[in-house]
Amino acid sequence: MSDTPSPYDPDAVAASTSTPPDEVMAGAQDTVTPTMSPRTAGFAAPTASVGDYVRQRWDAIKAGDLGSLPIIFGLIVIVAIFSWQEDQFLTARNFTNLLLQMAPIAALAMGIVFILLIADGEIVTIDLSVAFVAAVGGVVMTLLQRPDDPGWPWWACILAALVVTTAIGILHSLIITQLGVPSFITTLAGFLVWSGVVLLLTTRFSTAGTNIIQDQQHVDIANKFLSDGVGWAIGIIVVLGYAALQLNTMRARRARGLDAKPLPVVVVQIVVLAVAVLIAVGVANSDRGVPRITITLLVFLAFWTFVTTRTPFGRHIYAVGGNPEATRRAGISVDRIRIAVFAINGFMAGVGGVILASRLRSVATNTGGGNLLLNVIAAAVIGGTSLFGGSGRVVSALYGALVITAIQNGMDLLGLASGTKFIVTGIVLLLAVLVDSISNCRRAACGLT
Repeated sequence: MSDTPSPYDPDAVAASTSTPPDEVMAGAQDTVTPTMSPRTAGFAAPTASVGDYVRQRWDAIKAGDLGSLPIIFGLIVIVAIFSWQEDQFLTARNFTNLLLQMAPIAALAMGIVFILLIADGEIVTIDLSVAFVAAVGGVVMTLLQRPDDPGWPWWACILAALVVTTAIGILHSLIITQLGVPSFITTLAGFLVWSGVVLLLTTRFSTAGTNIIQDQQHVDIANKFLSDGVGWAIGIIVVLGYAALQLNTMRARRARGLDAKPLPVVVVQIVVLAVAVLIAVGVANSDRGVPRITITLLVFLAFWTFVTTRTPFGRHIYAVGGNPEATRRAGISVDRIRIAVFAINGFMAGVGGVILASRLRSVATNTGGGNLLLNVIAAAVIGGTSLFGGSGRVVSALYGALVITAIQNGMDLLGLASGTKFIVTGIVLLLAVLVDSISNCRRAACGLT
C-alpha cells in the first residue's frame, strides 16, 4: 500500500560531480525546480483553484499514489461488517477497549515503519524479532520492580527496559551492516534467541512462568484514564496544533513559491479532523475517559513525525530507502543511518513491551508470541508504508494499528476460532501488499519512482 511520496528525492543527491557532497545534500531540495505532477499530489500551485487541486489529485490516484484512500475504504468496510454482525462493536466501551488494544501494536509498528523506510527497493528490510524484543523489555521491567528483589524505582525499571531493547536493536544492526548478514536472517535468529530469553527469565522466578506486576505506577501506564475535562482540553489542543501546522506549512510554501494546498482544502481537512477528534473524545468520555496511553502515543507520533519530516536525519532515512547508492556517493554513511534506524526500532519495541506488560498486568512465557508479530508488520504495511522503501509516514503505524486492531476486536466479539483469525489477518496483509505492489508498479510506469 503506497503512501505519500518521500519528502526527499535521493536521485538528486549524486546529480553533481563538481559540488562537495555536503553542499549537494544541503541544497538538493532548494535547487530542484517545483513541477506539477502526480508526485506532488498533496499540493497544488499557489494560485490553483480547488478544481485544479482535485484534478491533480485524481491524476495522482490514477498514477498509483493512493494516499490514505485504502485506509478510509478499509475502515468503512470493517465498521459496516462488524456493526452489522455484532451490536457491541460500536459501543462506547468497545471503542475505549479498541484504543487500549491498539496501543502496543501502534508503538511497535512505529519502529517497523522506520525499518521499512530504509528498504532499498529490491531487498526488503524487516525485523522478525520485534515482538520478542518487546517481550524482553516487558520482562526486564517486571522483574526489576519485584518488591525488595530488587525493588527498583518504577521509572528506573522502565529506563532499564528501554536501554536493553535499544541495545538489542543496535546489536542486530551491527550484524547486518558490519558482517553483511541479511536483516531477514539476523532477525529470524533473533526471533528464536529472544523468545528463549523470555522463556528463561519468566520461569526463573515463577514455576508457572507468569510474573505479576505489583507496582501500581506500572499498571497505570496502560490502565489509567483522563478526566473528562482533561480529555476535552487535549482534544482541542490537538485540533489547534494541527490547524496551526497546516496553515503555517501552506503559508511558508507559498512564500517560497512552492506547491501548496488551496486554503479551502486545508480548512476542510482541519474541520474533518476536529469533528473526528471531538467525537472520539466524547465517546471515550461517555465510558471511562480517554486512555492516558493514547496521549503517550500521540506524543511519540508528533516527535517521530518531526524527526522524519523536519530534520536532515529524517531526509537521509528516505534517501537511503529511495536510492542507497546515490546517498552513499553523496557522502552520507548509509550504515550509520541503518544502525540508528534499528536503534529506534529497538527503543520503540521496548515502549511497546512496557505498554503490553502494563495492559496485561503481567508477563508470561508466551509474551510476544501468538499473532503479535503478524499484527505489527501488518499494521505498518496496511497503514501505507511501502515494503519497497523510501515511502511512508510514521502516522501509518497508527492508521494500520487501528485497522488491524478493529479486525481483531470484531473477530473476538464474534467469537471466531483462532485459526479463522489467522486466516483473515493473513488475507488482509496479503491484500495490503498487493495494493502496495500494484501502486508501486503504476508509479514506476508514470516515472514517479
